[in-house]
Amino acid sequence: MSRMAIRYTPEDCARLLEAVRTRQPLIQCLTNAVVTNFTANVLLAVGAAPAMVDIPGEAAEFAPVASGVLVNLGTPAASQRTAMLEAAGAARAAGTPWVLDPVAVGALSVRTAAAQELAGMGPAIIRGNASEILALAGSGAGGRGVDATDSPAAAAGAARQLAGDTGAAVAVSGARDLVFGPGGLRTCLGIDNGDVLLTRVTGGGCALGAVMAAFSAVTSDAVLAAAAATGTYTVAAERAARLASGPGSFAPAFLDELASVTPADIAASLRLAALDPDGLEQAPQPEAAR
Repeated sequence: MSRMAIRYTPEDCARLLEAVRTRQPLIQCLTNAVVTNFTANVLLAVGAAPAMVDIPGEAAEFAPVASGVLVNLGTPAASQRTAMLEAAGAARAAGTPWVLDPVAVGALSVRTAAAQELAGMGPAIIRGNASEILALAGSGAGGRGVDATDSPAAAAGAARQLAGDTGAAVAVSGARDLVFGPGGLRTCLGIDNGDVLLTRVTGGGCALGAVMAAFSAVTSDAVLAAAAATGTYTVAAERAARLASGPGSFAPAFLDELASVTPADIAASLRLAALDPDGLEQAPQPEAAR
């Protein structure tokens, strides 16, 4: 039987940003080679501390020490896959929240098998674009490389299934970001902030997974962590886009805005809505802003 959905507000998300800034969580990142530097800088800007500990042996040692863990399958070399499994297992045993980002799953067999195994190891949040979520749930073949070919609304059913099967909150990135609650929760949140320039910077989506890990470190509510991280990230993107002339100037402006955006800014600017999870696939979607 479905349980009553919990109500979330922009003020809840603002308070979580304040908690991240106050507690400065230490986030272990096992992420892809393309985005390592950007991801570390994003974590520093939002108020967290990055630790790129991703080799076998050390990964398992560090996960219980970390406040949160990111596992990102962007460039899954054999040694890193081993380290990811070690880190996920150690994090689960220690009660350290961790985030799975199943980059480009579906068409590519090695990362798809790794993502399926990791999804069963207790992530707090699974974050991906719509095509990745469909593929991980067994309902699609993946997108075009790392790019989605499906809309978040089209992935709603797969996201609900994945949340139910894994117990994770499932965050689907797109023009309207969606966050689905785990288990029997009927929670579905829509976030309508952001800017298309965020898709023109390498690591824009991957670094969001790290921010979700940081927000997961300061709350036991994975849905709130995913929504607050996405809200902070996309409000900062909107602010940066107003200052930028293109992707080259957007990237440093985005880091600056992540560092300067305040909880009051989030409370005032975040466009957060509770949605009917059963009606998403038929509902009209907003114009693509990202």
